[in-house]
Amino acid sequence: MFTLVRSRLRTAAFALSVVAALAFAGIAGTTATASTGAAAAPAAAKQGPTSVAYVEVNNNSMRNVGKYTLANGGGNVFDVAVVFAANINYDTGTKAAYLHFNENVQRVLDNAATEIRPLQQKGIKVVLSVLGNHQGAGFANFPSQQAASAFAKQLSDTVAKYGLDGIDFDDEYAEYGNNGTGQPNDSSFVHLVTALRANMPDKIISLYNIGPAASRLSYGGVDISSKFDYAWNPYYGTWQVPRVALPKSKLSPAAVEIGRTSQSTVAGLARRTVSEGYGVYLTYNLDGADRSADVSAFTRELYGSDAVYTR
Repeated sequence: MFTLVRSRLRTAAFALSVVAALAFAGIAGTTATASTGAAAAPAAAKQGPTSVAYVEVNNNSMRNVGKYTLANGGGNVFDVAVVFAANINYDTGTKAAYLHFNENVQRVLDNAATEIRPLQQKGIKVVLSVLGNHQGAGFANFPSQQAASAFAKQLSDTVAKYGLDGIDFDDEYAEYGNNGTGQPNDSSFVHLVTALRANMPDKIISLYNIGPAASRLSYGGVDISSKFDYAWNPYYGTWQVPRVALPKSKLSPAAVEIGRTSQSTVAGLARRTVSEGYGVYLTYNLDGADRSADVSAFTRELYGSDAVYTR
């Protein structure tokens, strides 16, 4: 059996107990004023799969994603940067799910001018991952369509307020049933994604293909598979095609943890991505060290070029 990298638990485990519903009051119902600043400079031409980098912002800066370019042509190594991670929390008083940011995620959002805009100005998309937090609230157990739509609005308002490029769903650590919450049902995630796509038709919605939500993509004649821009394998160092009805160009069967997955495996998975015609390559845990050797292991296969690290 594959083993999930447990370091992903840190963001949930160290989430602050500050009630984000109060903080969120400044978001909901407010006209978004954030912008991405100067127009993004066209990224140098790059042929090959979309490359994704998750960053654990409890420990690392989002700016690291922009430090890697291709030796041949100077294009960005990474096309999508994922802020890992906000949380779906549960308010036992109102009995409602709400979007929560720990102090490190909040710091990234509050400092978008230095943590997010520089990436966007290079042509790199920045999305916010949302993760369970052991409180019973998850994407698959909203008690009603109205509740799912309300959470979708929190997500889309956050994207608008902070000038983000989308939302990534990661249905782990919800611990469905805690605090008297319900077990997963078939309708919740369909209602949530449908509402979110309606709220932000031109933004990214991606699926970290794990958990009860990932297996509940159809309800009442509605299949939300096509509403995702990307779906990827959640098991690092392995090859597993996500069971989502998307074209190969939107799927990442390969997943690697930078610095922990061997360079030979990294290269082999990249080679297979190209040879089998898939369009996305997922990486996790990019830190602040010079990882050009690890990154070059996949860029040589995906793009025919080494990666260059610039401090």
